[in-house]
Amino acid sequence: MAAALATATAVTMGEPAGIGAEITLKAWQARDREKLGPFYFVGDPDHLAQNARTLGQNIAVAEIGSPHDAVAAFARHLPVLRETLPRAATSGKPDVAHAPAVLRAIDRAVEHTRAGQANAVVTNPVHKATLMRAGFAYSGHTDYLGHLAGDIPTVMMLAADTLKVIPVTVHVGLRAAIAALSTEAIVHCGAVAAQAMRRDYGIARPRIAVAGLNPHAGEDGMFGAEEDAIIRPAVAALHGRGIDAVGPLAADSLFHAAARRGYDVVLCMYHDQALIPIKTLAFERAVNVTLGLPFVRTSPDHGTALDIVGKGLADPSSFIEAVRLAQAMARTRSQTA
Repeated sequence: MAAALATATAVTMGEPAGIGAEITLKAWQARDREKLGPFYFVGDPDHLAQNARTLGQNIAVAEIGSPHDAVAAFARHLPVLRETLPRAATSGKPDVAHAPAVLRAIDRAVEHTRAGQANAVVTNPVHKATLMRAGFAYSGHTDYLGHLAGDIPTVMMLAADTLKVIPVTVHVGLRAAIAALSTEAIVHCGAVAAQAMRRDYGIARPRIAVAGLNPHAGEDGMFGAEEDAIIRPAVAALHGRGIDAVGPLAADSLFHAAARRGYDVVLCMYHDQALIPIKTLAFERAVNVTLGLPFVRTSPDHGTALDIVGKGLADPSSFIEAVRLAQAMARTRSQTA
């Protein structure tokens, strides 16, 4: 059995009109069955208690004064570190007035983790459009966390027990993704991935598969030049850094069971090339992980689900996996530091 961590995991409230409170409550209820270590919620305790009442659940919510109080409280209460909302949230209807509190919850969770008061950050889903209407200047959690860590470049990984994928280009249209693809971007993602596999997963020599962009990885230039012009030089550069990378490989045969046994993580050239296979193989269990940070951060791999808030339908599986993975990564990182 894995050794217990001395601190708890910080969980941010996410969008108050979304399912963050519900999945956090359900995860706490399942803490013993799922063997989750202590975590605490950075948010409004009244909002959390209201969600528990809406769900008809008798869940004891306990306000704590500091992250250190969470470990002792967790067995009998869901610990909450107060971040007050300016007004009550309405299920399914994001409110721009809540944006400052949502961002402060993220800021505080990061501060706690960087100070050693928490072992990792798990972020509940945010509503990006609402944050942007409040002046938020980042494309999402990943970029914002990189800013909080000192404006460092970060890498997004989607992880499950069956597959780990990294999209080199992320939230841009396909035409823009192809235009933005570069040898330097692939090398950066590969180097960050190799470090993360060693530091956070304990894999001494990680194996990195690099997908091609075009059908059949270009078929010797018949279906596109990007493999020879951009991707092969990146693989060679990764080899030069002592990283076990192979590619470009045809993406259409890269994700079946036998192929997956040959690598630890895949670098994909665009968003859907990465997310379609992992969401097909592990829709309920996939976790969003930010690599390259000086602290551990994970998140459930889904959005705010505004259409089902308050109905008791939200599936906490991805959130539970996010907490479990964050705690495992924090444990491994502490042992390999």
